Amino acid sequence: MPRYIATRLLAAAAMALLASLVVFLISALVPGDPVLAQLGDILASNPATVAEWRAKWGLDLPLWERYGIFLNGLAHGDLGISIATRRPVLEDIAQYAPATVELATVSFLLTLVIGIPLGIAAAVWRDSWVDSLARAVSLLGVSAPTFWLAFIMLAIFYGGLEWAPGPGRMDPIAFPPEGPTGLFLVDTLLARDWESFWDCAAHLVLPSIVLAAATIGLITRTTRAAMLDSLGQDYVRVSRAKGLKERAIVLRHALPNALVPVVTLGGLAFANLLAGAVMTETVFAWPGLGRYTFRSAAALDFPAIMGITLVVSATYLLVNLLVDLSYAALDPRVRR
Repeated sequence: MPRYIATRLLAAAAMALLASLVVFLISALVPGDPVLAQLGDILASNPATVAEWRAKWGLDLPLWERYGIFLNGLAHGDLGISIATRRPVLEDIAQYAPATVELATVSFLLTLVIGIPLGIAAAVWRDSWVDSLARAVSLLGVSAPTFWLAFIMLAIFYGGLEWAPGPGRMDPIAFPPEGPTGLFLVDTLLARDWESFWDCAAHLVLPSIVLAAATIGLITRTTRAAMLDSLGQDYVRVSRAKGLKERAIVLRHALPNALVPVVTLGGLAFANLLAGAVMTETVFAWPGLGRYTFRSAAALDFPAIMGITLVVSATYLLVNLLVDLSYAALDPRVRR
């Protein structure tokens, strides 16, 4: 087991270094000039001003030297200064990340609560109306474009039925909770501010459903396929021949073996929810990393883009590492 963990840690470190190189090269070679985009037409016509800005942001240095400075900053926890906000990128990310983490976590919980039971039921009652419903839900979730589903949900439940609140994390006249985490649900719970808690929870409903739609479909499909494979194994037939109850066969014998591919996909799904909330946050005016990424890309703010991409890459690497380690807990053969 220690050797398995050490191997996975070394692989994760190597992938992190490779990811930093790829992120830097893409940001350095992307078409467009961030300095000209920030200065505007009048100031950009002055060569001295343009040269001063290039020197300020290190754009006049050779590519390899800029990468060395970039790696040195990473080693000291410095992601650079944003061209658009003039603030450290790490501070910007720390400001916007809690909103995205809260939205992604609620969406992931919805995915698990809906997708796994629906996939199990579809496998147990194969070719029944439950199976048809599960396949329809998974097909709709995977096929529906995020922006289309977001606008439809807003039009029906906010504009038409008026069941849900409007975009944003809270009511526009409400004051954001002051707390240590930046997660509104957690901070309002710690302050025992129940009115603000239910306001924040209500604002989470529509965006979390929209963000979770695609992953619910994937988890449902994967769980159904894995359960069908497990239910067809010899040990399940032996268990039935011994007279075990069907509930015990499904939950104690078939489900643990079917969870390995679900854990793999679930870990990647959570990382994808954190990284892929750009469209959902834009439509629902959610002040998270997605909107920050969109504005940074529009402004050609390359330090911010590199910082966000590195955070997303680190998230994927961490999730993959945790998934690899969870294999050892689920399957003893991996430990050996």
